[in-house]
Amino acid sequence: MEIPARFIIHESRYWVLNHRMDSALPGYLMLSAKHMTNSLAALPLEAQWELGVLQALIQKTIEDHLSPKHLYIGRFGHDAGYSIHFHFIPVYDWVEAIFWQDERYRLLQTFGSGDTAPQQTDGAELMLFIWREFCERPVPPAIQGHRVDDVVATLRSSFESGLPV
Repeated sequence: MEIPARFIIHESRYWVLNHRMDSALPGYLMLSAKHMTNSLAALPLEAQWELGVLQALIQKTIEDHLSPKHLYIGRFGHDAGYSIHFHFIPVYDWVEAIFWQDERYRLLQTFGSGDTAPQQTDGAELMLFIWREFCERPVPPAIQGHRVDDVVATLRSSFESGLPV
């Protein structure tokens, strides 16, 4: 998949880091292997080593510059045509607040442990909310804080200022 340059934050020999192209949520990043595979074990050892360093650096950069309440990291890449990749999903206080205000997502609680479970945010439910509302919905919720373009520029500048890789 071709990633427009305006979304690319950093590239190395083995990896490309970009803002998720269809996401209105500022700071939703994807780290994708340049080598077409769906298996970490199939990557060159250097790519595997670099992955750990990059993931830690991405987390630190997001936390330092965007200050999310939580940062979810998930591995994907099982669909044909997509290499192994990782989603870095920042969860801001305002995103969690919108989630709790949307009654449609309360239905998800009926699939779990029943009425005895404490009212707390479930990470899987929140990821579904972010995907549906900020990535797939034609008109996403209003963004609080920085715009996607500003976040890309800030994170790109941070990566360009020097990497320990």
